[in-house]
Amino acid sequence: CIATCNGTAALEIAERALKLKGEVITPSFTFIATPHSLKWQGITPVFCDIDPSTHNINPKKIEELITPNTSGIVGVHVWGRPCDIDAVEEIAKKHKLKLIFDASHAFGNSYKGRLIGGRGNAEVFSFHATKFFNTMEGGAVVTNDDDLAQKIRYMKNFGLSENGYSCDIGINGKMSEVAAATGIAGWNHIPEYIAKNKVNYKKYQKGLNEIPGVKMVSYDENEACNYQYIVLEVDESKTHLSRNQIMEILFAENIMVKNYFHPGCHKREPYISEGLTYNLVETEKLCEKILLLPSGAVITGKEISLICEILGFIVEKGDILCEKMDGL
Repeated sequence: CIATCNGTAALEIAERALKLKGEVITPSFTFIATPHSLKWQGITPVFCDIDPSTHNINPKKIEELITPNTSGIVGVHVWGRPCDIDAVEEIAKKHKLKLIFDASHAFGNSYKGRLIGGRGNAEVFSFHATKFFNTMEGGAVVTNDDDLAQKIRYMKNFGLSENGYSCDIGINGKMSEVAAATGIAGWNHIPEYIAKNKVNYKKYQKGLNEIPGVKMVSYDENEACNYQYIVLEVDESKTHLSRNQIMEILFAENIMVKNYFHPGCHKREPYISEGLTYNLVETEKLCEKILLLPSGAVITGKEISLICEILGFIVEKGDILCEKMDGL
């Protein structure tokens, strides 16, 4: 595990250490840092559609995107729910591609009983202040490849070896002492944070269960999970209001919600100006549905109940509210 100054730098260093080039397949339904980390180094992100049931990259869509220029795959564990790691690893092995998993959301989560962090050539964590485990700002690359780990250690420290000689090209990607101290201070509290997040998750489940057109993303409780993200899919045909209209009303009630990841990366710059055509039907559908609700250690059960009550009222009065909003 090699600590870095942030998760984006961790991605960039891992990608460079693995000598990725040409084209790399990655989902569009992710934070923009995932494709930017490739583009910044002259690598072309090739966007793959997602499985609507998991919100993660669809392994069945990967192989049709592989060309002679493809050097790797970057999978993403969205909301901390692992993508189909076994299937993606099998594809990478079959086509002799390098494989990185962006596990920014997935610290403390597991896949088939094994904690995230040891699959593919490398996995990358973010310890940004918005993440479940944070160091204010920071990240890490984890790998089971000792040679790759040593190369990454040099690359994040200006390319300098232990004796101070330059042995590779590198940058200043080191985690700061203050960030490290922040992480150490929070480390022993991880079980408390998970317990609190799970209470919040259960409270939201109960409060949202009877609201039509609002489907809450669930976690596999047989696996380890940080339960950080409270994610809704909004079905406009049942709510009579679009996700964006619901967001607008919630904002007016001082409830800070987010529409991750909207639009998909393929519809953002610089990718949209490249004029490439992607068949990302499920990604584009999902981008119009997702709504993240407030979560974390400081939110109270009373606040969660109030959010659910307001959301229920919005959906119940959806027809009337839609007419009023259309008239504005």
